[in-house]
Amino acid sequence: MIVVFAPDSFKGTISAADAASALADGWQSVRPEDELVRLPMADGGEGTLDAFAAAVPGAARVPVRVTGPANTDVDAAWLRLPPTAQAPSGTAVVELAATSGIEMLDELRPLEAHTYGLGQAIAAALAAGVSRVVVGLGSSGSTDGGTGMLRALGARLLDARGAEVPLGAGGLSAIGELDLSHLAALPPAGVVGLVDVTSPLLGRRGAAAVFGPQKGADPAQIVRLDAGLAHLARLVAADPATPGAGAAGGTGFGLLAWGATLAPGAATVAELIGLPDAAGAASVVVTGEGAFDGQSASGKVPSHVAGAAHGARVALVAGRIMTDADTSAFAHVVSLTALAGTAQAAMAEPARWLREAGRRLARDLG
Repeated sequence: MIVVFAPDSFKGTISAADAASALADGWQSVRPEDELVRLPMADGGEGTLDAFAAAVPGAARVPVRVTGPANTDVDAAWLRLPPTAQAPSGTAVVELAATSGIEMLDELRPLEAHTYGLGQAIAAALAAGVSRVVVGLGSSGSTDGGTGMLRALGARLLDARGAEVPLGAGGLSAIGELDLSHLAALPPAGVVGLVDVTSPLLGRRGAAAVFGPQKGADPAQIVRLDAGLAHLARLVAADPATPGAGAAGGTGFGLLAWGATLAPGAATVAELIGLPDAAGAASVVVTGEGAFDGQSASGKVPSHVAGAAHGARVALVAGRIMTDADTSAFAHVVSLTALAGTAQAAMAEPARWLREAGRRLARDLG
């Protein structure tokens, strides 16, 4: 049989690439004759670069030093994918989590953190002459509406006196002029931002209200952040109601202001790594993520993989499967928590329990 392993990362415990390898190793220990295809997935958040690097032959990391969300120098990288007909000079994959992510902060800075480093990494990719840029939006440490990114790409954000507004969300309401005339040109095949949420920029479903608390914002700061983003929206022609504009602290909106488009992360990653063709040839497709819950059926990796696996039996492996989760799309379901006995045990040795899950799936589905 042909078996495709296409999990997302198990956030905080194991990467998508390592999860795919562990599952495949477990399967192979029971059915060594099967053809195994490892296609680690991502939805635009943390691990997107690693997923592309593992799944696309010829992908190459390009190191870059950027200014992180706390104004410290950070060694990061963007990924160059080989040329294609659509992108004859290659595609750059840039991950916000690796340049401006929340995990890079020693302490949360809801008003001061920014996305300047993301813009620097994008600028480096443009200088290298790529035809297209794919930006993974997720795990942001700021709610700056992507203004740090825009500044690194050539925008000027000036207050009423003509001075540069400080980086971060705290100064958004002080912007008197947003000059985009010197923004870097889009590459020939465009820029796409990968999002895993449909949040607009503003309001009770927007960037500040929904995601501000995760970034350390208290109720008063959330009101201030939303007001700052609303002020920003009045200065830009982009539509703040666009689904995904609120992704990554409003960085989705910042990309729209540049002229980029937004796309569902899981679907776009799947297309770029060749998942539809691989799944179409497979007998079994195995996917998974850290916690499968009631939200997972809405655009997350496992639900997309299940939808792409026409004719194949699809198995789900998750660290935890919540009681509100709909698992009807899967022929077989394995919980690492159930295998290990406790969630703590599963998280302490994820590779071990993923290998065990692979063995059980091989016995049950082989």
